[in-house]
Amino acid sequence: MGISRIHKILIAVMWLFATLLVMDSARAERLKDLASIAGVRNNQLVGYGLVVGLDGSGDQTTQTPFTVQSVISMLSGMGVNLPPGQSLQLKNVAAVMVTATLPAFARAGQQIDVTASSMGNAKSLKGGTLVLTPLKGADGAVYAIAQGHMVVSGAGASGGGSKVQINHLSVGRVPGGATVEREVATPVGQGEFVYFDLHDTNFGTARRVAAAINGAIGLGTATAVDARQIRVKAPPSADERVAFLGRLEELDVIPGQMIAKVIVNTRTGSVVMNQSVMLENCAVAHGNLSVAVSADTSAAGAPAAIDIKQEGGALLNVKTGANLADVVKALNALGANPQDLMAILQAMKAAGALRAELEVI
Repeated sequence: MGISRIHKILIAVMWLFATLLVMDSARAERLKDLASIAGVRNNQLVGYGLVVGLDGSGDQTTQTPFTVQSVISMLSGMGVNLPPGQSLQLKNVAAVMVTATLPAFARAGQQIDVTASSMGNAKSLKGGTLVLTPLKGADGAVYAIAQGHMVVSGAGASGGGSKVQINHLSVGRVPGGATVEREVATPVGQGEFVYFDLHDTNFGTARRVAAAINGAIGLGTATAVDARQIRVKAPPSADERVAFLGRLEELDVIPGQMIAKVIVNTRTGSVVMNQSVMLENCAVAHGNLSVAVSADTSAAGAPAAIDIKQEGGALLNVKTGANLADVVKALNALGANPQDLMAILQAMKAAGALRAELEVI
């Protein structure tokens, strides 16, 4: 064997390995996209407040007495006492529920966004100002204080932009409108261990995450506890632990193949499926529609046939393989409504012909 031939073989082998590495890296995902660190989580905050300064688009106080009571209570706290039995006819005030998300590791003085949603019959919160509103957690303690100018998206025909209203005018946001007043302790790990929780339960992915960590750090560093959690030995000091976790989050992991699933939205008729969905031979009749999926044995290697028939002569024959995407496409071409599509998919699932988990939303 000549030197040139050996050289060509080595180049070919190197090219093959490089191609495989590129394919693997294209499929790989970062650990931070597959899992989160146990204990590192957001917390929901909620409060009740008032939006003032509206241009006559506030609550109709005769139908929302809690708005009047809130205004009276607020004024009383500021030293303004109204005569008993006073009937207020307010047009520029709206009662709202204020919600916010307190991120992990939030510190006192940090600003977060808040959302205000009308509770009464206010027509719009546009141009209003949210007055001082305490935001409480599930334990009833105040963790943030919100106040600021409302930003409401969406404009009508007179808004100078879009001629179609694209959003609810009864919901608005205050960017950076809340100031964190109390911190929530966020422990990273328990003792010498840190736990990663997978976003999706999968034994294969858990095993591959543990293997990737052991390959990068050393054997015995990570152990897959179950299909959801991976236990990792971490350095004791805070500085070393932060750097250690930052390195782990950037590791590339090829996730395990997920279970076959079909998601159906009965309101819109949308059907979403993953690549693992398969169909077996079946025949389904529903109303004036019939679906037949069968293997074509007339020729070796010939694709399966899918016949979609409709009473009255309409017929579609799909020869591109027995997969659910072709069935759904053919049914949509015949004008099947979402209810028909859902009934056919449920019948296939009940008969064992649809090899996938069917989820309705």
